[in-house]
Amino acid sequence: MTTVLGHNQYGKAETRVVRITRDGDTHHVRDLNVSVALSGDLDDVHYHGDNTKVLTTDTTKNTVYAFAQDGGIASPEEFALRLARHFTGSQPAITSARIRIEEYGWSRTGETGHSFVRDGGEIRTAQIRLDGAGCEVVAGLRGLVVLNSTGSEFRGFVKDPWTTLPESRDRVLATEVEARWRYGRHDGDGEPDWDAVHRRSRAALLDAFADTYSYSLQQTLYAMGSRVVDAGPEVDEIRLSMPNKHHFLVDLAPFGVANPTDTGAVYFAADRPYGLIEGTVLRDGAPARLPTD
Repeated sequence: MTTVLGHNQYGKAETRVVRITRDGDTHHVRDLNVSVALSGDLDDVHYHGDNTKVLTTDTTKNTVYAFAQDGGIASPEEFALRLARHFTGSQPAITSARIRIEEYGWSRTGETGHSFVRDGGEIRTAQIRLDGAGCEVVAGLRGLVVLNSTGSEFRGFVKDPWTTLPESRDRVLATEVEARWRYGRHDGDGEPDWDAVHRRSRAALLDAFADTYSYSLQQTLYAMGSRVVDAGPEVDEIRLSMPNKHHFLVDLAPFGVANPTDTGAVYFAADRPYGLIEGTVLRDGAPARLPTD
């Protein structure tokens, strides 16, 4: 044999599950997209087509639905932990489980407790990886679009023969935040209030973006990540990916129209190409474990 099997995993991807909890006339919605990946002692199915150790992907889908009913969904992190512990604890061949969850938010609207409107583009994320070394929890969000209409400048940068970007002392700063923060490994005791830490981390990101006078998007990224880590002891590491959503002042001079920034200006919002600023902020002394890609 000239080949050997490397790392492998299997499972059911993107199982959509919506759990509606009724508290009298007030209802609560948790809307998840759940992806399960399992690995372990599965050489025989790859080498010989022997399925005796294979828990079907259809079964993993049904387990997601059953667990959503039996035990509910307290948070994406709690639900993912429960699934991972079930798969690794009930199947001798399965030694590692990775559960990825996206949550879509809903807010109440109207006078009733049962009418909702889907929250904008922001998605809450959670990933659980459970294996023999323990359990790693990474949570976060993506699609959080923010904009400062002033309080930002960009100047003093390197200039070479191909530089055309003018320096700016007052610019629009806009980005779409993707953030992943690591709780580290957990043994099941003393787990944090996942929802509370998510709310706190999201608020810290927004507050830091609003409060920071920005000389560069890199500086703003570091300020936002630091605010999350400093907000509490649970988060040791956060990785941020922040595209620069450029807003260029429109040249209206050919039409004889002024476009002054001091009283109100018109900008062109460019969607591509864009600068992409990424970085990781760590608690001092904490190891870096989040992937860099």
